[in-house]
Amino acid sequence: MSLQAPSLGTTTLPAAPERPRHAGDPPASAQDVDDVELIRRTTRGDGQAFEVLMRRHNQKLYRAARSILLNDADAEEAVQEAWWKAYRHFENFRGDAKPATWLTRIAINEALMQRRRNKTRAAVIESTDHTLPDDDMPAIPPSAPQTLQPDSQLQVSELRGALEAQIDALPEIYRTAFMLCGVDQMSARDAAKALGITAVTVRVRYMRARRMLRTALARQLDISHADAFSFAGERCDRIVARVQQRLRDSLPQ
Repeated sequence: MSLQAPSLGTTTLPAAPERPRHAGDPPASAQDVDDVELIRRTTRGDGQAFEVLMRRHNQKLYRAARSILLNDADAEEAVQEAWWKAYRHFENFRGDAKPATWLTRIAINEALMQRRRNKTRAAVIESTDHTLPDDDMPAIPPSAPQTLQPDSQLQVSELRGALEAQIDALPEIYRTAFMLCGVDQMSARDAAKALGITAVTVRVRYMRARRMLRTALARQLDISHADAFSFAGERCDRIVARVQQRLRDSLPQ
């Protein structure tokens, strides 16, 4: 059964400990306020504010999770779990980092935990250890389509698919840095906070990822990659609906 995202205009979520209100609070519309205010409103039980926050950052969290899991369904599951965990800890958010960075970090941690669970299940099923070689700069598999020639007139969707395939082929440490900084346009400083490494390391990994992609895609790398791993409305609706359903299920009957 397909899930439709319900309207939460009048829905009340289980309220977390309330923050003090201030005289200069933004206007009522959740669409017009910043992330910190949306988090504050969510802790007070405002379901609409939480929905706006999810829709605002679903794509960022999905891209981060997918860069680790390399699977659409697994990434969706990680994002849903990340939102659930974030909701339960909104009252602890103190603004030391940007909300987007804080949320991305939660999604990355959830993706890493899910990958470990997947590997454990695979080991039990296959009784085989598929350990990757410890190589600083492994080569990218030649997965680019043969049609990527200078005289080819590829459609944007085909080229985007080729670029996404090559990003998937990057080693994880470079893939995640490229996904955050190159695809999602996150600053090196914010990406460093999300990944728990230094900004210098983020820049190095990002530049190495670009070189590896340039080798794989040749001149086609100059095509804009901002639309890669686009987050379709249906997928966003599905994540929002499932998180909301989980919140409703948690309410006392």
